[in-house]
Amino acid sequence: MKASSSTSSPATLPDGWLNVRSALFLDFDGTLVDLAERPEGVSASAGLLDTLAALHNALGSALAIVSGRPIEQLDHFLAPLKLAAAGVHGAERRAADGTLTQADVPSLQHVEAAAVALQKDHPDLLIERKRGSLALHYRAAPDRAQTCTAAMQDAVAASEGLVLLPGKMVLEAKAANIGKGIAIAALLTEAPFAGRKPIFIGDDVTDEAGFEAVQAHGGFGIKVGPEPSCARFRLDSPDAVRAALAQALQLL
Repeated sequence: MKASSSTSSPATLPDGWLNVRSALFLDFDGTLVDLAERPEGVSASAGLLDTLAALHNALGSALAIVSGRPIEQLDHFLAPLKLAAAGVHGAERRAADGTLTQADVPSLQHVEAAAVALQKDHPDLLIERKRGSLALHYRAAPDRAQTCTAAMQDAVAASEGLVLLPGKMVLEAKAANIGKGIAIAALLTEAPFAGRKPIFIGDDVTDEAGFEAVQAHGGFGIKVGPEPSCARFRLDSPDAVRAALAQALQLL
């Protein structure tokens, strides 16, 4: 996974960066909504929902959410919208026509056992179980980062078909055969995304594969935040993302 320096991506998006021939892919946490102490603590404003609904129509339905969350959770936070989506980094994928595809995923037995043992000793840790992945959040116990990383690395090494993804105060073990880049590439073979210029906006290390995928297909990535990234452009925060989307909608 490649990442360039934090100064290499312009902070100003070019005029007309989004148009009616674009395919727009959006991460959720830290991109559309602000990060929260716990995964269930995020919220999507009515203004954001209105913007996404209008963009969905303006882009001919070529808008998808690409997230580490399950699609069921995305639907909950974005209700009443039900957009095309890739959930759990692509372990589940819903096409624009509603067709749901689920990837085969390996056992998470060793990872879950390690996470449960850690949580027993450190109750502030949060385990998030998903189909095809398990995330260990240490936002409430940042001093446990090294302990958690070592234990999760050992558990993934003892498992078949898993990789460990570090994120913002979270470590996620997921199937090696899935990823946001793979999910985006699959969506780009389907209507209404096929043949369009893809754009992906994301904020975390897990989004780098998505940036690489859209840029390999002639589009570009937009990194949210200051961390190093291979994305061609960047925005400062979820507030800036929401503002950029609203402004792009007006120009459409």
